[in-house]
Amino acid sequence: MTDWSAVPKAEIHLHLEGALESELLVELAQRNGVPLPSYDPAVLDARYRFGDLQDFLDVYFVNLAVMRTEQDFHDLAALYLRRAREAGVVRAESFFNPMVHVRAGVPLEAVMHGYAGAFADARRDGLSCALVLDFTRDLGAEAADEMLTAVAPYRDLIIGVGLDSTEIGYPPSLFRDVFARAAANGLHRTCHAGEEGDAEYVRQALDDLGVERVDHGLRAMEDPELVRRLADEQIAVNVCPLSNVALRAVDRMEVHPVFAMLEAGIRVTVSSDDPAYFGGQVDANFAALEQVGATEEQLAAIVANSFAAAWVDDAERAELEVRSAAPAG
Repeated sequence: MTDWSAVPKAEIHLHLEGALESELLVELAQRNGVPLPSYDPAVLDARYRFGDLQDFLDVYFVNLAVMRTEQDFHDLAALYLRRAREAGVVRAESFFNPMVHVRAGVPLEAVMHGYAGAFADARRDGLSCALVLDFTRDLGAEAADEMLTAVAPYRDLIIGVGLDSTEIGYPPSLFRDVFARAAANGLHRTCHAGEEGDAEYVRQALDDLGVERVDHGLRAMEDPELVRRLADEQIAVNVCPLSNVALRAVDRMEVHPVFAMLEAGIRVTVSSDDPAYFGGQVDANFAALEQVGATEEQLAAIVANSFAAAWVDDAERAELEVRSAAPAG
């Protein structure tokens, strides 16, 4: 079996808040006086058995209550970025979601300064990394628009926007105007679509939001015309195998749509989504696919796709591709 931690790769579908490992969760809860159902990390980890996306979100958002200060956000980002490097990541484009924290009374400045400081430290250590502002779709388009305005002073820290959380009832089309504003401000665009929502959600992400990438996109495979479009336009579809199986979006790893996506010529990538909850970092996701029969050629194509889909200029992409030709070190 391949040591996937030794293979340089880009990770472009990762939620920083989903990297909150139970040890750090306990530390932050004690630091900030926030009660937890247990202060034993093993007991907390044992809760992470989910029937669907909403089961996960119910735990995920409760856990975020421990995050209150700039130091908390710095510590979380630093933990993920260290884990990412250990997993072979040489380019990290990471979602962060300030909407949840601000609604809980956390100053936006604490979120931005904490995350930005950790990312600056990682860049000084040689990791290529950037932040992607994620909107919580079930808070509505108006709240997303307000957040886009609020982060304007931090524009130079953000390379793009995304849309996450509960899909059903919150189609991409609702967010057309805020994504148009983001595009006008020079921000890249991506969107969670086709994890819960059907193929129409993916089509709306493309047509109404003008996304350059689609996160999950699993149910696009139900629509042959959409499959051809994704392949023809080389829209990256960023899947997260361990997450998809854990949340029952896919029955089992052997039938994951990633195989059909590759066969169809779609630019599919693999990331870890929320690694603290779903069983591992991006290297574990590659290993899980290899264990069910993914070939060396298929997995090498996914690695190459990760660099092709990254939001970097041509010079940096070329540099990353050179680094991917040799083991990470």
